Amino acid sequence: MCLSSSDLRRVSWREGTRGTMHSRFAALRVRVGHRDYWRSEPREEQWLLIEWPKAEKEPTKYWLSNLPVSISVRKLVATAKLRWRIERDYEELKQELGLGHFEGRNWRGFHHHASLCIAAYGFLVVERCLFSPEPLLRAADIELHLPPLPREAKPRGAAD
Repeated sequence: MCLSSSDLRRVSWREGTRGTMHSRFAALRVRVGHRDYWRSEPREEQWLLIEWPKAEKEPTKYWLSNLPVSISVRKLVATAKLRWRIERDYEELKQELGLGHFEGRNWRGFHHHASLCIAAYGFLVVERCLFSPEPLLRAADIELHLPPLPREAKPRGAAD
């Protein structure tokens, strides 16, 4: 498969400290092939998102996504680029709200500790949103639907 410049689309995903962040992207529907000789039917198609900045000789980043077929390239890029925000949030949870300070010995204690840290962080995010500028893409613009869990699925630590 070869990509040409006509296959690439310039997409902006958010405002950064040096202005609007943008790059060139291509989005293709693909089937992942991994040990398919054990399967009776092919895997579902997924999105392959490719980032190819103008200054680079070849693509620099790739993402696989099972988001709906109907999603726009702009929303696909915005969702893929949320990783930076998630990593920043996780770092803040660890350093500022004490998620990394847990010294207990069991899952239940850690679960309680993490739940309180996340609840405190949720409160702080809501407070910050009262004074923040409008984002380029709002969370309401991204429609995500979780796939149904298998009937036999059981959460870890759930009582029998």
